[in-house]
Amino acid sequence: MKIKTAADYKRIKNSVVTIGTFDGVHIGHQKIINRLVHIAKTNELQALVLTFFPHPRMVVQNDSSIKLINTIDEKAAQLQDLGVDHLVVKEFTKSFSRLTALEYVRDILVNKLKVKHIIVGYDHHFGRNRTATINDLIEYGKFYGFEVTQIDAQEVGDVAVSSTKIRTALHEGDMNVANKFLGYHFMLTGTVKSGKGLGSDLNFPTANIHIEEPYKLVPKEGVYLVQSQIEGNQIFGMMNIGKNPTVSHENKTHIEVHFFDFDANLYGKTLKIELLDRLRSEIKFPNIEALKAQLEKDKTDAKQRINLLSKI
Repeated sequence: MKIKTAADYKRIKNSVVTIGTFDGVHIGHQKIINRLVHIAKTNELQALVLTFFPHPRMVVQNDSSIKLINTIDEKAAQLQDLGVDHLVVKEFTKSFSRLTALEYVRDILVNKLKVKHIIVGYDHHFGRNRTATINDLIEYGKFYGFEVTQIDAQEVGDVAVSSTKIRTALHEGDMNVANKFLGYHFMLTGTVKSGKGLGSDLNFPTANIHIEEPYKLVPKEGVYLVQSQIEGNQIFGMMNIGKNPTVSHENKTHIEVHFFDFDANLYGKTLKIELLDRLRSEIKFPNIEALKAQLEKDKTDAKQRINLLSKI
């Protein structure tokens, strides 16, 4: 699935559309996406998700502190797996936020996305100052010839989950809650860069992961049990997110992964690291030997948890 921008609108045919930021594409979002895909297949339409970037809060409230669960590429992959045909990313600007409800429906949804059916939540608001409601959307649908399906409060409430709750869980390092609400393992995607070789000196060689997107949420510092698909193989490991206080005085967060029973050159490769569980907080040890001893304990703990996961 190609991520579409304004230049790609002409390639879109009759579509069923749902609209939102869909940060995390969590289990609540998945209910809406499943409905979207079902309606698309039943009516021979294209399933299209319209999302916005930057996050509207970054623009309207000038809030640059918000971090997102997914990068655009991660979101696209999740939506494609759910059967979505098109992801259209509309740049969210102040001028776009000032479009009237009519301009938004006519110029974006009807003329560019060729909408024939829209699926939105019961509390959907749109247009300048978000003053238009789903009732307005239904009236526009009568004029422009598209149907509107409303996801009612009870159906949304059946899944007590939100992107905000997931972000909070990740900031707290609670992978059990985050992964439960996501319906899949939270991931970090980045390129392996060369580091200082400190891991090798400790007999725990690591891949140093560099994440390009500054808006990507990185969970609470600590040591995590992780897995990754490398050359078609599922490889487990443990990842440290933190400042390496025992061996470094830099006030910079690093993401380093030590893969178990794996020895290959990963420099320059892009890896998707799935976080399964959090093992412990980052600690400053009195000396290198104490750090090495703890890493051995972490490895034993991680492998025990892997064995438990394999039995579930």
